[in-house]
Amino acid sequence: MELSSIPHFLKNRTILVTGATGFLAKIYIEKILRVQPNVKKLYLLLRAADTKSALNRFNNEVISKDLFGVLKEKHGANLSSFILEKVTIVPGDITRDNLGINDLKLSLKISTEVDVVINLAATTNFDERYDVALGINTIGPMHVLNFAKTCGKLKVLLHVSTAYVCGEKEGLILEEPINLGDTLNGTSGLDINAEKEVIEERLKQLHADNVSEKSITSAMKDLGIQRARKYGWPNTYAFTKAMGEMLIGHFKQNIPLVIIRPTIVTSTYKEPFSGWLEGVRNIDSFVLGYGKGKMKCFPGDPQSIVDLIPADMVVNAMIAAMVAHADQPGTHIIYHVGSSMANPVSYNSLQDYGLRYFTKNPWTGKDGKPVIVVKGKQLSSVAMFQRYMEIHYLIPLKVLYVANAALCQYFGDLYHNLHRKIMFLMRLVQLFSPYVFFKGIFDDMNTEKLRRALSDNGSESEMFYFDPKSITWDDYFMNTHIAGVVKYAFK
Repeated sequence: MELSSIPHFLKNRTILVTGATGFLAKIYIEKILRVQPNVKKLYLLLRAADTKSALNRFNNEVISKDLFGVLKEKHGANLSSFILEKVTIVPGDITRDNLGINDLKLSLKISTEVDVVINLAATTNFDERYDVALGINTIGPMHVLNFAKTCGKLKVLLHVSTAYVCGEKEGLILEEPINLGDTLNGTSGLDINAEKEVIEERLKQLHADNVSEKSITSAMKDLGIQRARKYGWPNTYAFTKAMGEMLIGHFKQNIPLVIIRPTIVTSTYKEPFSGWLEGVRNIDSFVLGYGKGKMKCFPGDPQSIVDLIPADMVVNAMIAAMVAHADQPGTHIIYHVGSSMANPVSYNSLQDYGLRYFTKNPWTGKDGKPVIVVKGKQLSSVAMFQRYMEIHYLIPLKVLYVANAALCQYFGDLYHNLHRKIMFLMRLVQLFSPYVFFKGIFDDMNTEKLRRALSDNGSESEMFYFDPKSITWDDYFMNTHIAGVVKYAFK
């Protein structure tokens, strides 16, 4: 594999980015604008009804973030004019034809000018409504592909998926495409059009029964889990992302297609500064609960490998891959971007990092006192976790309810409120179980070839680093990641 100069490739290029308010999209946008200010144009597609609301979203959800602080320092008072020159905000919606771009003149202008299309639009909620997840994660990529086919100058289409389209496979997981109709458990009959019909019929029945919107949402979440598990996937997110890959892989024709499959994405390693993240992501929900003293036990196999990768490394791999495969008609290549092959970290080590960090830097509780953390009890199966919750919470809570509910309505309300929270936590653990009990290792041979090609470009290997072997996990978690979670996610 040969890799031309990345900054040179980016110069005077026009790039369309979908899902521009997302976590990785922000980092991608910032990186391009910072390392190649001579990029010609970034068209940023945001879900919005009109230009005004799209601009508001961009200003409030993208450019105002701390992430863009280095860029602001670099340009100073000229930042606004720089952004105005380089960035065009496009209101749209990838769940609709033509990406929901109603301005046909703008749509034609984009398709005439664009060199690269980057699809980062997705819902990453494991427990999303099935209709919503299918629309964004499955049908959305097909709409992006169809739009890319109208782009006369297109050099490459890059789609960001997830490594966990593999479901709960064990052993070495290869960088291979998923064929249309493939399932993980051998069940035949997976048809994406049929899945759309299942959703339509279920919604029709729910509306006919005149149920509440809350009940419809709950039913659609349950439907997603049911359909995913029918074909071998653990949750709606992985299932709909897999179907999205199926569609674009099958219908790509001669379009150069690169699919990036990150593993569990964590805070930035180095750029534009270390430790930036947004919201509570993946394993960070456990960090949050533990640091606040609310988690006393940890579901997961202590010896299992948790595949983590900093967000800036994912973005650098994206940029390198899009340059490596530009102008290669017919390309269909998969990149696993993770650490389990090159620099694995165990689930047990993550728990140790949390204990050490919050012992040294305790969180201050609402009462003004430091929260004391202790080593959590390890529960090596979902069944053990459920039993633990029953013995320590559900059964005592039930006893309290039976003894007191008749005397005071307060105890009844308390019971139902706590019961809901516990059941939600148990559902959350079920959704996360494929990741904390994961037995697979992600092969990254393609990614390693890309890293080697990048290393031949001298200083560019430092500018677009994505080698997980450079990470010292102890230092990263103790001095970067957990501190980032505390700064950006703790309330």
